[in-house]
Amino acid sequence: MHDGPVFGLILLCLAAATAVAIGGDRLSRALRIPTPAIFLLVAAVVVQISPSLHHHTYLADERLVTVALVVILFDGGMQIGLPRFRSSAPTIIVLGVIGTVLTAAGLTLAAHLLGMGWRESLLLATALSPTDPAVVFNVLAGREIEGPTGTILQGESGANDPVGIALMVAILGSSGAGWGAVGHGLGAFALQLAVGVVVGIAGGTSLAALMRYVPLTNDALRPVRSIVIAFLVYGAAAALDGSGFLAVLLAGVIIGEADVPHRVATEKFTSGLASLAEIVAFVALGLTVDLHRVLTTDAVWIGLALFVIGVLLVRPLVVALLLSRSTLHTGEKIFVAWGGLKGAVPILLGLFAVTAHAGGADHLYDIVFVVVLASVIVQGGTIPKVANLCRVQMREVGMVTS
Repeated sequence: MHDGPVFGLILLCLAAATAVAIGGDRLSRALRIPTPAIFLLVAAVVVQISPSLHHHTYLADERLVTVALVVILFDGGMQIGLPRFRSSAPTIIVLGVIGTVLTAAGLTLAAHLLGMGWRESLLLATALSPTDPAVVFNVLAGREIEGPTGTILQGESGANDPVGIALMVAILGSSGAGWGAVGHGLGAFALQLAVGVVVGIAGGTSLAALMRYVPLTNDALRPVRSIVIAFLVYGAAAALDGSGFLAVLLAGVIIGEADVPHRVATEKFTSGLASLAEIVAFVALGLTVDLHRVLTTDAVWIGLALFVIGVLLVRPLVVALLLSRSTLHTGEKIFVAWGGLKGAVPILLGLFAVTAHAGGADHLYDIVFVVVLASVIVQGGTIPKVANLCRVQMREVGMVTS
């Protein structure tokens, strides 16, 4: 029991950081900074005040954030629903799959031109290639966007995370060099996506039927069952070497439109739990950051340079190329390009590299943190203004005041 005081301090700091984060919604609206940035910064500062929090393991944070993202993606899929997803599916798939790969390629070249080695550049670019559902759903929460752009951003943020994760797993798991290694990586990548799609559709369809036709004696457990279903789908896909995140998103989309009892209660429960998961994810990730190391190395200027290149060059070029034949007007395309927010998943991918003991992983992790923080503050904080400039109709809905 000699660790009791240290464990108590850890719980105290975690609870304090989370409490501040929960109350940060009003602060974020006053400062026009999305709450995920506050979660990250508060936790990172707490670590500097109490260095003993660094005694926790990266692997534990990786697993904790993975659990949180399962909830966030499942809730996000339910919010999108099958009709909206189906209407924008071609654009979502193109941006989510091809767009992620092209973004990784562009950022790899940019990182190499900034002086990093090719493998280091590839790992960093892969971590930064996907957009993030936690941040996108947070920024768009309480806002209704006319047209398909909101659905595209939400759908892409859910669809490209599994792509980025599959790419990172394939790169970290590959050995050797040459075309053999490339083929191994592409095979692992294809397997992840294929299994994720099959398990997600099959699991979502069958489990929706289960929810509809198998009653529970305790109605209070119905919302809980929906979350259990999310983890069943994730676990099944992951056990088959597939993308559990993609499976969970698709299952959420299908279940979100299923005719199940007590839908409103279930949606409120999953939404509230997703909000808590968002806080947990960003607080946990913030606790892994060494601000002193970030500020005393070249991570800041490299991160800011990559952020500028990504948001002003790579992302717009990828969107312009892939949506050249889209029916979206120019303003909507610009809005989609600007809405490619980074967040928890890029940091999680950085954690993958750290726990895999990749060369220079700590340095890469610091750079990813800088890029994510800049993206959340700059892009996330200006979404309403950019929507207005791009003539994308956005209005506040469901706001509760007191």
